[in-house]
Amino acid sequence: MLEKLTPAGRRVLDVAAELFYRQGIHAVGVEAIAAEAGVTKKTLYACFGSKDRLVTAYLVERDQRWRAWLQQWVAEHAATPEDELLAVFDALDAWMGGADFRGCGFVNALAEIPDPESPARAVIIGQKRWMREYFEKLAAAAGLADPADFADSALLLYEGATVAASAGFDGAVRQARRTAEILLGA
Repeated sequence: MLEKLTPAGRRVLDVAAELFYRQGIHAVGVEAIAAEAGVTKKTLYACFGSKDRLVTAYLVERDQRWRAWLQQWVAEHAATPEDELLAVFDALDAWMGGADFRGCGFVNALAEIPDPESPARAVIIGQKRWMREYFEKLAAAAGLADPADFADSALLLYEGATVAASAGFDGAVRQARRTAEILLGA
């Protein structure tokens, strides 16, 4: 879907991504997106068909960017397989230090998309499953006795730290990392 975007479609998606993340999906109407992107609503609908499809495209692209960024960050900042597991938390902490941090875009979107049949919700669930699988892959590479169990625990720490940090709990990610380090040693 995303590789076929026209220049106008690209502008629409870029603007929508910024507004959805900053203001929330339901708070942003297609009129505002079209105006900010410098296109008509007709052009927006010609590119995406509906706001729901635009939301789905936003989440798909956000997921693709996050996966690529996280894997590269971990590869650049970790020397051993054990370091890679902990580097996921370090990457999260680094990302949260950005000026535009407003929580996890997927968690935020999940709260706004209650329909379990929504394609956008499927992207969110897929992103969370990928994170768990990524932890499991790293845990297996580190030689942990039960990579699946570690992945379950690590995902809970990671997601909990993300939400806690969003709510203003300083040091949430560093505490989650320390707890993951304890689990590694257990």
